[in-house]
Amino acid sequence: MSGLNEQFNECSCIDMEEDKFKDECGVFGVFSKNNIDVASLTYYGLYALQHRGQESAGIVVSDGSELKYHKEMGLVSDVFHRELLNGLKGNSAIGHVRYSTAGASSLNNAQPLIAQYKLGSIAIAHNGNLVNADIIRDLLEEAGYIFQTSIDTEIILSLIARGSKKDIGKAVVDAVQAVKGSYATVILTENELIGVRDPNGIRPLCMGELNGDYILCSESCALDSIGANFIRDVEPGEIVIINKDGIKSINFAEKTKCQTCSFEYIYFARPDSTIDGINVYTSRLKAGRILYRENPVEADVVIGVPDSGIPAAIGYSEESGIPYSIGFIKNKYVGRTFISPSKELRSKAVAVKLNPLKVNVEGKRVIIVDDSIVRGTTSKKLVEILRRAGATEVHLRVSSPVVKYPCYFGIDTPYRNELIGSNAKLEEIRDEIGADSLGYISIDGILEALDYGDDENKGYCLGCFSGVYPISAPMEKNKNYLE
Repeated sequence: MSGLNEQFNECSCIDMEEDKFKDECGVFGVFSKNNIDVASLTYYGLYALQHRGQESAGIVVSDGSELKYHKEMGLVSDVFHRELLNGLKGNSAIGHVRYSTAGASSLNNAQPLIAQYKLGSIAIAHNGNLVNADIIRDLLEEAGYIFQTSIDTEIILSLIARGSKKDIGKAVVDAVQAVKGSYATVILTENELIGVRDPNGIRPLCMGELNGDYILCSESCALDSIGANFIRDVEPGEIVIINKDGIKSINFAEKTKCQTCSFEYIYFARPDSTIDGINVYTSRLKAGRILYRENPVEADVVIGVPDSGIPAAIGYSEESGIPYSIGFIKNKYVGRTFISPSKELRSKAVAVKLNPLKVNVEGKRVIIVDDSIVRGTTSKKLVEILRRAGATEVHLRVSSPVVKYPCYFGIDTPYRNELIGSNAKLEEIRDEIGADSLGYISIDGILEALDYGDDENKGYCLGCFSGVYPISAPMEKNKNYLE
C-alpha cells in the first residue's frame, strides 16, 4: 500500500475532477424543413451537453449543397460567438463536445470530422470507443488509406466513404457492422441527418421534435434546453435516417440486450436527463435509499459531494431519517484552466474548488455520500477537511459499487493498478481514506435503483464493477489496463 500512500500525500487541494472517471463526448444534430437557425440551435444543445466534454467543440452546417463548419479547442461558449454562428447558414447541422478517451487532445482530433466522398460531402460526430479500431486501421492503411487523425471516428468515416456507391444508408449499415464497441453517432450529408447507436446501446442517443423539425442528441436535457419534445430513445442497433421525406429506421444488428452504461446514471449524465426510460435524478435518489438500507450508521447529518453525490445523499437522508444539509460550497468559477497551487500552498491544504460549510458539520457525526471512488485521493481529502472543520465522526457512503476494473467503451479510466478498489479490501480502503466507516452500494442494489426487472432485453454494462463486459476486447488492448 506504500504506492497508495504516496498518491494520497502528494496534494491536499480539492480537485473534484482528478479522481473521477472522465466524461466521454456529447453529440447533437438537427434537420429542419423550416427556416430556423440550426447553428444557434446546435450551439444551445451543445451547451446543455457541455458536462460530457470540455476539451473541444465543433458545429457543421449543411445548406443542401455544401457543408460549412467551425471547431476549436475549448468550451462551447468560448469557441462560438454570434458573428460566427450567423455565418453558418443551413437547414441541418451536427455538433460535438469532446473529452479525449482515444487519440490526443488536439484540434486535429476535434470533431465533427468532415470529408469528401463519392456522393458529396459528409461529416460525423461520435461518442464512444471501438475495441477493434486498431485492426481496422491497419487494414485500411495497408490498402493505402491515409489517416488525418488518431481517433476512432475517422475509421467509421472512412468505412462509410469506401462503401458508398449510390446509397448512403447501405454504406452506413456496412460500416457499423464492421466495427465493434460503443458508439452514439450523428452523421450529416448535404441532404440527410443520420443517427446510429451501437447494438448494445452502451452510449445513449435520443430523438426529439421541435415544430416539425427533428433532433438527435446524447441526452434529453439538450432537448429541454431548446424547447423540443422528446420522442423516444434511438434503439440499440438502430440507424435513423432523417431527410425531407421524414424518418426512416433501419435495424442493422440482430436482436441484442440493451446494456446501457450504468455510470451514465451514477455520474455522467445530467440529473434532468432521462435515458432509456429511466430518469437520472430518480435513479440517484433511489440509490441513496438503498445505500442506507445496505449500509446504515448512526449520525447527526447527511451531506453530499457536489454535484452528482447530492441526489443520493438526499435519498440516504430520506430513508434514514437523518437530516440532510449542505456540507460543501463549490467554487463555480474555477474551470479546467485553473492554475494549480504551488507546493507550498498545497501543503497548507487550501480547498480551492470545494470548501466545507463549517456551521453545518462542526461538532457533528457526519455521513458524506459520494457517487464513486476511483483512486481514493479525493475521498481522503474530503474526510480530512471535514475533520478540520470540526466533524467528530466522518462516515463515507458510496452510491456505486466498488470500481475494480477499467472501461474501454469511451470512458477515460486509470489502469487497474491505480484503482483503489482493485488493490485493497474494504477495511484497507477505509483506513487509507481515514473515514470512521465506509460502505458501498452492492451491484444488486444499483440494479434495483435502475429498476432492473423482468425485461430480458434490458440490462446495464457493469464491467467496471464486475469485470464482465458486453463485448470482449482484444487482449492486447486490455493488457496494460488489467495488469
